[in-house]
Amino acid sequence: MFNFTDREKTNEAIQTEQKGLTYNTETLENLINKDTDQDGVLDWEERLWGTDGTKKDTDNDGIPDNLAIEKLKTEQGESSLSNEENQNTENLTETDKFSRELFSTIATLSQNGEIDQATIDKLSSSLAEQIKNPTIQKIFLLSDLKIIKDDPKTMEQAVKNYDDGLNNIYKKHPTNRTVMEVLQDFIIDENNVNIAALEELDPINMQVKGIMDDLVKMSVPQSIASLHLDVINGLERLYENINNIKLFETDVVVALGAISQYQTNTDLLEKVATNLTNTIKQKLSN
Repeated sequence: MFNFTDREKTNEAIQTEQKGLTYNTETLENLINKDTDQDGVLDWEERLWGTDGTKKDTDNDGIPDNLAIEKLKTEQGESSLSNEENQNTENLTETDKFSRELFSTIATLSQNGEIDQATIDKLSSSLAEQIKNPTIQKIFLLSDLKIIKDDPKTMEQAVKNYDDGLNNIYKKHPTNRTVMEVLQDFIIDENNVNIAALEELDPINMQVKGIMDDLVKMSVPQSIASLHLDVINGLERLYENINNIKLFETDVVVALGAISQYQTNTDLLEKVATNLTNTIKQKLSN
C-alpha cells in the first residue's frame, strides 16, 4: 500500500557533545565568540588585525581597537556595516555559516598554539556531523487531523473506508521516477555532477506533497490516528529532504547533508508505513 519510498565525556582536547564542540573544558562556541575587552571585536579576529583582545585601545593612541579595525576594513574595501546592520542584511546559507565557523575555529586554535592536522580532521568531521541533521521545518500534530471517534459497532467499516481512501490517494499521485534514479543521473563521477538532473525531483516531490496533503484532509479512525500521523510526518521529512537536495548550487552543505540522510529518511518512512499497514490488516481480520 505505502510504496512511497525508493526500494532499492573524554579528556581529549576536541570532542563532540550535545552543546557543540569543546576545547578542554570550554566549548569552542564560547571560545570563538569570546570578546574579552567587550569592544565588539572577537578575540580571535583582534589577533588577525594585530590588536590585543584584552585591551580596548591596544596602542593607547586614543582610537579604540574596534574603530581602528573598521578603518582598516574600509581601507581594504571591506564592509563597514555595524553588527546590527550585518545581522539585518546578511542572508547566510548553511554553507556560508559552516565556512565561517570552520575558519574561526581553526584560527582560534591556531592562535592558542593547539592546531595540528589531527585537530583539523576532528573539527571537520565534528562540524560536518552537526550540519547533517537539519531542523525539520514543519511537524504535524494530532490536532491537525480529522479524527473519527471509535465505535465498536462501525469500527470495521470505518477502517475499511480508511484503507480504501489510502489506496485512492496513492493512485491519485503517480510518478515515473524515483529519487535514487535521479541521484544516479545527477552524480556522474566523484568529480562531476549533472545539475540539470535535479529538475527531475520536482514531480517526485509534487507526488510526496500531494499524498501528504490528502492524508491530512482525510478522516481517520481514532485507533489509527497516531500511526497515520507518523506517516504524514515521515512524508514531510522526505519532502524537505528532497527540497534540500535541490539546493546543491546555492547551499552545497545542506544538499550533501540531505543526500547522506535520504536513505535514513526513506527507511523511517517505510517503517512507519509498514506499522500502519499491519495494523489495518489486523483490524480488518478481527
